Amino acid sequence: MKAHTFKGGIHPEEMKELSNKCPITAAFPKSKTVTIPVTMGGAPNTPLVKVGDLVAKGQKIAASDKFMSAPVHASIAGKVKKIANCLVTGNMSVPCIVIESDDSDRTEFMPPLDPFKCTHEEALERIKEAGIVGMGGASFPTHVKLNPPEDKEIEYVLVNAAECEPYLTCDERTMQETPEKLIDGLAIILNTVGAYGIIALEDNKEYIKPMLDKVINEKGYGDDMKVMLVKTKFPQGSEKFIVNACLGVEIPSGKLPADAGCIISNVGTVCAISDAFRLGMPLIERALTISGGAVAKPCNLKVPVGTLVSDLMGEDAQFTLKEGETAKIISGGPMMGFAMPSADFPVAKGTSGITFLTAKETYLVDEDPCISCGACISTCAMRLSPALMVRELKADNVAKAKRYGLMDCIECGCCTHVCPAKVRLVQRIRMGKAIVREQMAAERAKAEAAKAAAKGGAK
Repeated sequence: MKAHTFKGGIHPEEMKELSNKCPITAAFPKSKTVTIPVTMGGAPNTPLVKVGDLVAKGQKIAASDKFMSAPVHASIAGKVKKIANCLVTGNMSVPCIVIESDDSDRTEFMPPLDPFKCTHEEALERIKEAGIVGMGGASFPTHVKLNPPEDKEIEYVLVNAAECEPYLTCDERTMQETPEKLIDGLAIILNTVGAYGIIALEDNKEYIKPMLDKVINEKGYGDDMKVMLVKTKFPQGSEKFIVNACLGVEIPSGKLPADAGCIISNVGTVCAISDAFRLGMPLIERALTISGGAVAKPCNLKVPVGTLVSDLMGEDAQFTLKEGETAKIISGGPMMGFAMPSADFPVAKGTSGITFLTAKETYLVDEDPCISCGACISTCAMRLSPALMVRELKADNVAKAKRYGLMDCIECGCCTHVCPAKVRLVQRIRMGKAIVREQMAAERAKAEAAKAAAKGGAK
């Protein structure tokens, strides 16, 4: 069967074999405590609980009245121990609600809702109230994604089942272990938005296709959805490239998949939608992969949101590390993940894995000067010029870096991977984009101040 793809990209060592035979097993933090970020996608939330409150599993504990927001729920039953700033993925310190388990199984789920009998508005409200966001990393509120502007006609819903990031296999295991839930979640989405479904599966996981096809046919969804193979290549799972591979359509610069008639959803997100309707369960747990050369026995786990990674480590816990082998800890995979100073950070809704790399699996050396070889340019699937952007950023020419496509970079890491001088291109581009965003925020604040002053003068 033909496998579709896009131009550019790379073929890093997959390292899937470390964990793709490991079933997803339920795990609980050994400290019986979770640290739940108040906001995990969308507009900032406000805590709805205070220190000392007793909460039930599934109870809403933080929310916002903004449309572009997703509420947060207690992932365990217990007492609110504290509300304080804690380190999270991306090395930011953000408000978190710390809950200590009381060893009870009290739940506060929503009542089940028939997704094929409820109204369009009720379906979107259920997805919002469940706090569902993109679980592939971006954490964009799903109810917003499934409710595009009226002028955007959605023809396709693509399930991103590529899982092209090295080491990570939790989506692969989810498709094997719960194919019915994936197909059910996709059917719910299709019924909500009125589109055709495509499950984009990398051909290194072609063996899963018959499993999904079987469920599709048994459920009578053969006319509504299909499984499409895409080539195993990084970053095949990026939304721009998965659309290009599956539909032959290019998303223009600065535009979204909806502008190309598409909605894209991660495997975990689709399954969470099924749970929200069938069980009334909000997004309070997720599967993730623990892998890397420094892990004694890599594994796939399902844990409560807010579980500290360090709470899963040790002889009396879920996994152990090889003594003295850990050179780098990454939240996510090695290509697009964030390096962390320790394992004392929580699993969030968008945490697909934690990778513990040895010195042989990463490079910890100083950069050499750029030799202008062009390797980063020829491999960039976005057809950008990373070396030129970084050259301008080093010279503080941010405006010129923007003209070279700074804000179009998807930070996939292909350029850094192929650079013979080991220039940290992605890190520098991320810093450059942060500067641009700060400038934009300052300009907006200045414009708002001027507008307020003008109103004041008119009075």
